[in-house]
Amino acid sequence: MRNRIFALLAFVLALTEGAFADGKKGSGKTEIIVAAGASLTEAINELIPLYCAKEGNVKIIATYGSSGSIQKQIEQGAPVDLFISASPKQILALDKEGLLVAGSTQNLLYNSLLLITPRDRTGITSFADAETGKIRQIAIGEPSSVPAGQYAAQIFASLGILAEVKAKAVYAKDVRQVLAYVESGEVDAGVVYATDAALSKSIRIAAKAPNGSHDPIVYPAAIVKASVNQEATAKFLKWLSGPDARAVFSRYGFALP
Repeated sequence: MRNRIFALLAFVLALTEGAFADGKKGSGKTEIIVAAGASLTEAINELIPLYCAKEGNVKIIATYGSSGSIQKQIEQGAPVDLFISASPKQILALDKEGLLVAGSTQNLLYNSLLLITPRDRTGITSFADAETGKIRQIAIGEPSSVPAGQYAAQIFASLGILAEVKAKAVYAKDVRQVLAYVESGEVDAGVVYATDAALSKSIRIAAKAPNGSHDPIVYPAAIVKASVNQEATAKFLKWLSGPDARAVFSRYGFALP
């Protein structure tokens, strides 16, 4: 019980850092809480006011983090209406537990993975360089909870150098922390999504992930069964797959179904 209470408190605190479409209390508007992978932050933050201006009677609150952490929070009763994960793994687990609305899951977006370095760092040109002395420390999302870290592990495993990379790894709580480590020069390289790399002028793209070296990077979305606003959430999810939202996602570098 204590762990459940702490988890819910942590989630509420996280919401205070999220995106508010309408900050007025007591507005009588239908409230939708969206929990999404950290790599979606800018795109979702831009889309929320667009949708709320269109609908007028909706307030949307968004919070971001690693998809694995969000999964755990939903399992512990966090008040989430819509979950947009950076990997199918978390959605599949929640669905198996009966925590999602049946038939609500849809593949919303796709992404790709890059090896990046600080902007002034040269000589690193491939993922295989992670085995060499060119890279002494490499930032990777924590594989147990961060999909980008799971995909990165698949890449290095396919190259036969996962053990060597683990010895150099600096694990991050989410993909944005990986980006921050590289931007600050704390590490020699990091593995992030293409959409994250596009946001920074302080990094250099060293290489794209080799074809077939990891599972497809899919962003599925689903409605949480405990949601008290399932109808409004379903309407918002449908809009996210429509032309207005797709234009924004595309501008941020996401590939579309």
